[in-house]
Order: sequence, then structure tokens, then C-alpha cells
Amino acid sequence: MSTRELEGRTALVTGGSRGIGRATCLALAGAGARIAVNFAGNQQAAAETVAQVEALDAEAMMVKADVSDPDAVSDMVKAVERVLGPVDLLVTSAGVASVEHHAEMKFEHWRRMLAVNLDGTYLPVMAVKDGMLARGYGRIVCIASVAGLRARGSMITYSTSKAAVIALARSCAESFGPSIRVNCVAPGLISTDMGASVGAAVIQRLADEAFLKRIGRPEEIAECVLFLLSERSSFTTGQTFVADGGRVTLP
Repeated sequence: MSTRELEGRTALVTGGSRGIGRATCLALAGAGARIAVNFAGNQQAAAETVAQVEALDAEAMMVKADVSDPDAVSDMVKAVERVLGPVDLLVTSAGVASVEHHAEMKFEHWRRMLAVNLDGTYLPVMAVKDGMLARGYGRIVCIASVAGLRARGSMITYSTSKAAVIALARSCAESFGPSIRVNCVAPGLISTDMGASVGAAVIQRLADEAFLKRIGRPEEIAECVLFLLSERSSFTTGQTFVADGGRVTLP
């Protein structure tokens, strides 16, 4: 398979400025895709990602949008199409997470996390799917989490949002087929700013629980995304790819 297997394709990566999103942008750029880097607030990080993409000899742009805002998402997709062309590849990587005891849960927090993690997946998917269907080609990967597959008593809101993302992707895969493939990647704990927020003790415990005895790197998740967007996964849709070092095994 050519290392430039995505040559001529345009990819939109939400939450593309840091962590898994940035690693995904770089992996797709290395495969020849044009990259739209979505960010919500950290313009400097987005600019750094664009610079790294361009250093790989790939065309890139950054586009600011709150993925939970329908108008902002619509404007984002239109801007990408004007500059880079129709979106062929979508990766929904924007998300937020937190650990909290059920006694501390607030409805406002619930609403915000569902807005970012679930609405922030639904809206970009809906914004690009009609064009993909009209062209007869589309590849979508939604970043979920192993928290969406197993009980997480200290992450009720986050776990619920990611389980919903998995259900959304599964249903869209059936609805949009056969021309659009839709899959999920469910990472375990990854070495990112979000991952570090759980604290050193939790990180060590989770690493000890994993068969591989470590946490993951963003680049390892990006490779899963690249595989699912490429024709190497041409018979794969509606699936959830677990990448967590062995802490969660399916079924």
C-alpha cells in the first residue's frame, strides 16, 4: 500500500490542535491528505499543528468552531470546503472528560459534557454526510472511549456520552452505507493533557491493569484512525476498535 494512500483527500479533524487530534492530523498528512484542524480556543496549539502538517508537505488550515454549536459547525464545514475542497474524511476527536462522585454531579455539567462529546460528534457528522453521499464516498471515525463500553462509576457523565457516540456511529454506518463507512476508536488512557488530569496515582494503577503494562501514546490511536479511514479497512464499518493495552477486551 502506498504511503500516500490518502492523496487528494480532504480531512477534517475536530479537536485537532492537541493530543489524539494532533497526532491524527499528522498521520493523515503523512498519508497525503489535506488537513483542516478544528480548535475551540487554543489558537496557538492549532497553529503549531498546522505548521507540523505543512512540514510533512501537506496542505493545511485551521478553523475555529465550537462543535456543540450547529451554526458554528455549518460555517466550519463551508470554510473547509472553500479552501481545501469537499470533506472526504471526518474524525470527531473534540471532547471533554472529568472524574466526579455521583454526589457531586450537576445537571449543568451533564448538559455541557453531552453537548461537547455527543452533539459535537453528531453535528459534524450531519454536516458532511450529505456531500459524502452525493459524491458516493466518505469515511468517518468517531473517537469514543473504553469508558463507553464498561461501567465507570466515577465518570457517569463521560461514560454515558461516549456510549452514545458508539451507538451513533453504529447506526450511522447502517444508515449511510454502502458509500460511507463509519467506525469508532475507543482508546484507553492516553498520554495527553486530558489523560494527565486523572493524576499520577490513577495513571499508574491503570498502567498496571493493562496487559501491556503502560498507557498509550496519541500516535498509536492515530494509527488506528488512519487504518479505518484507509482502504485497508474496506470491509469494516459500524465497528468499535478498542486500543487500550488490554484493560478492556471484547466481547
